Amino acid sequence: MHSAVLLIEFGSIILGLGLLGRFAGRFRISPIPLYLLAGLAFGEGGLLPLGASEDFVATGAEIGVILLLLMLGLEYTASDLVSNLKTHYPSGLVDFALNALPGAAVALLLGWGPVAAVVLAGVTWISSSGVIAKVLGDLGRVGNRETPVILSVLVLEDLAMAVYLPIVTALVAGVGLMAGSVTLAIALGAAGLVLFLAVRYGRVISRFVSSDDPEKLLLVVLGLTILVAGVAQQLQVSAAVGAFLVGIALSGEVAEGAHTLLSPLRDLFAAIFFVFFGLHTDPTSIPPVLLPALGLALLTALTKIATGYWAARRAGISVKGRWRAGGALVARGEFSIVIAGLAVSAGIEPSLGPLATAYVLILVVVGPLTARYTEPVATWWARRREPRHPQPLPRTAEAEAPVVD
Repeated sequence: MHSAVLLIEFGSIILGLGLLGRFAGRFRISPIPLYLLAGLAFGEGGLLPLGASEDFVATGAEIGVILLLLMLGLEYTASDLVSNLKTHYPSGLVDFALNALPGAAVALLLGWGPVAAVVLAGVTWISSSGVIAKVLGDLGRVGNRETPVILSVLVLEDLAMAVYLPIVTALVAGVGLMAGSVTLAIALGAAGLVLFLAVRYGRVISRFVSSDDPEKLLLVVLGLTILVAGVAQQLQVSAAVGAFLVGIALSGEVAEGAHTLLSPLRDLFAAIFFVFFGLHTDPTSIPPVLLPALGLALLTALTKIATGYWAARRAGISVKGRWRAGGALVARGEFSIVIAGLAVSAGIEPSLGPLATAYVLILVVVGPLTARYTEPVATWWARRREPRHPQPLPRTAEAEAPVVD
């Protein structure tokens, strides 16, 4: 009987997510807010709480996080990451200062303590690579001059995650300074080792994993990723970081083939992850934090626009391109939820999960709008601010005009 209820509940979740995804696609919006709302509707305090499938959904959510980070790692080669780090690191520092510090400040003002401040800093810092990539494709801007600048900022954020996530994991676990330092050292050592191996022996690793049979390639890449993620978590390093490093280590045809095969699985389990986060957020806990979430969303939307504008200006992009770059970076999504999920699972500040959910819901809807309209609005405003000089009269009119003493 329990098995039948499990199948009914899980089948209903998947069917519902598919319908929500089709609805979002019809209106060209991100499905992430709809997935979060679905989780809120069927979670704690929702309309129809689920019971039998909760553990299964939790496992699926964990796989969703692993696949999100793996697919992100597959987008970049180790040499690309090293090159971006050397060239655009000032943009990364500005990004951190303008977007992470407001989150930390709000957490401290709300009296949540330093650990919650570090967590909320990450929530407001990291843009949604998935949402931004989709928006750039929908708007036909993939070939624009400002797009490499946008991608550079996102890559730097992804690199920072390799350092940030182990720190957050250690903090929310309540380990001491020594244990946290060891965890961070292990994470940095693993990241450096993987980058070194990927640069020097990337072709060898890819050749080892490569297979002409899609089934074998899928099983080897997926099995390797989950295995490394599990080992990383056992060493008190984030499983997501382990998956990200596996993606970086693979390159060439193997990365392209794995990306094609794993994309449907990523979409499925990522959707389950967003639902799982919503399931563990009581809808009645959102109204009390809605006002801080709105204020924080407005502030960090402006700081992200400023970040993109500054980075594009530094790269010599035109004014219109600077505004487009800034508007494109506003969306938050999967990373913010991953970071907040670590704190929620550890029982850090109960209001943090609801605030992060409301914050992401706001910016994942606003983000595509700012990407589309920031540049036209800025252009319109600049024209309004231009001084209007009186036009000189034509010569014939000047000759015919009466002379006034």
